[in-house]
Amino acid sequence: MIVGNGIDIVDIARVAERLANGNGFRDKVFSKNEINYCQKRSLPNESYAARFAAKEAFLKATGKGLLLGYDLHEIEVHNDADGKPMIRLSGNFRKFFEDNGWKSVHVSMSHNATTACAFVIIEK
Repeated sequence: MIVGNGIDIVDIARVAERLANGNGFRDKVFSKNEINYCQKRSLPNESYAARFAAKEAFLKATGKGLLLGYDLHEIEVHNDADGKPMIRLSGNFRKFFEDNGWKSVHVSMSHNATTACAFVIIEK
């Protein structure tokens, strides 16, 4: 049963600006695995933006959004062996997910030169 869905659209230039600020945005929002993945890409800002959109879409799918107050790097987007994006939760987000009896998260991401988007479905 679907318990929530969320979508988010992100301006890649805005994410690039925040990454370039040097104010710790990257380390606050992205896990070490995500940073390693994005930095290896030919267009890292597009990968960061898509992952940021996925995190925002996940928050919307929970029905709580930023009210949860947890660290965004605990929502990690990774790819399976076939390249399919997946969401892996840790820390407070993992506990929140388990406490609600949720079973799976589905994510789809896309981007072009200027915009990234993501859609998330949470199932119980």
